[in-house]
Parts: sequence; C-alpha cells; structure tokens
Amino acid sequence: MSDKILHGQGDLDPFAGELPRLGDALSRRINTDQQGLERGLAQLVLTIVELLRQLMERQALRRVDGGSLSEEQVERLGRTFMELDQRMAQLRDEFGLTEEDLNLDLGPLGSLL
Repeated sequence: MSDKILHGQGDLDPFAGELPRLGDALSRRINTDQQGLERGLAQLVLTIVELLRQLMERQALRRVDGGSLSEEQVERLGRTFMELDQRMAQLRDEFGLTEEDLNLDLGPLGSLL
C-alpha cells in the first residue's frame, strides 16, 4: 500500500477525514488576529527591553556604590533611566499593556522580572 501511495497510486481517503479536524485544531491554536499579534510582539519586545533596563540599572548602581563614576556620570545615568522609564510607560499604554504583562511566568523558575 505504501509503495502505491509513494508512486502516486493508491487511495488517500483514510487521511481525507483527518484534514478538517486538523484544520480546526490549528485555527484554534494559531491566533491570526492582527491586533493580537502586534500586542503579543510588543509584549515580547518590551519584556526584553525591561529586563535589559533592570540589568543595566543594577550594574549602574554597583558602579555608583563602587565610586567609579563621576557626579556628572551619575546624574546622566539617573536622567537616562528616568527617560527610559517614561518611554516604557508610554509604550505600555500605547499597546494596552501593564507592568505585570511584562513579567512572564517561567513556571518552576518563578517570574522573569
């Protein structure tokens, strides 16, 4: 039977009944809503940016505590982080996201942020 199917002969009807069921299952699992896709992508990107922002802020605080930065550099870092925080809030609002939406649940590892 498999030789006939491979050579273009044979009956594929046993599989024909499965195609509609598979199509229905896929359409339930894949969200093709344009706004949903944009929001999901924005959530992913903003989560990564927020994670990087927090890591950079922690590193900056270590450097401030270690005394390796001048007062001007500390002031500039403070302004930069404040501006980044404001811009992140604007982007969250634009995409209808909250701070908690960016905190992914990693299961047994806990929350990301």
